[in-house]
Amino acid sequence: MGVTKTALFTAEQNEFALIAKALAHPARVAILMHLAKTDQCITGNLVDVLGLAQPTISQHLKELKYIGLIKGTVEGTSVCYCIDPTRWQEMKHLLMTMFTQFDPEERCC
Repeated sequence: MGVTKTALFTAEQNEFALIAKALAHPARVAILMHLAKTDQCITGNLVDVLGLAQPTISQHLKELKYIGLIKGTVEGTSVCYCIDPTRWQEMKHLLMTMFTQFDPEERCC
């Protein structure tokens, strides 16, 4: 396995790559869209909403939690997940910064 060369890139570029990796799976996108719409969700509900197995959903939640996009609180035997608003705004700013750097009116080719 090769060594990653993340040190060659800026913190912003590495952060963007982590977010892009987390968003690279449609199940994670669906989870985020569901959480954004409902503002919270108990893990068991996601099985009904997405139609995926509980272990699969747990793995996707773990990835989203790892980059800080969601947070969870234990409520009895369930975990209630919601979007972390601070991290969401950071992600939004990072993505908007990237996408506003290009002006389609000033094409080079």
